[in-house]
Amino acid sequence: MSLEAVQKVTETEQKARARKAEAVEQAKKLIADAERQGRERLSAAKAEADAQVKVMLTKAEESAAKHSEAVMEETRRSCDSLRQAAEGKLEDAAALIIRRVVGV
Repeated sequence: MSLEAVQKVTETEQKARARKAEAVEQAKKLIADAERQGRERLSAAKAEADAQVKVMLTKAEESAAKHSEAVMEETRRSCDSLRQAAEGKLEDAAALIIRRVVGV
């Protein structure tokens, strides 16, 4: 084999090694970029999920407050109704007690 052919083969091998090293570097850069983008997307998804949870909690708290208010109002009405019924029977109860104590 001539000296030129050996030099050409050597040069071609060096170019191949350089291309391989360049390809490895590009692959590392692609991986690093993909990992960075993945972290950014994950961070954005977490932030969006946190915002959605906050909105859902606010709505749930508002709904619970409205329900609680409605239950309290219904309870007040029931208590008023029971109180009125008791007050209506108060005179009859007092008269009954007096009849039993006095014996009339």
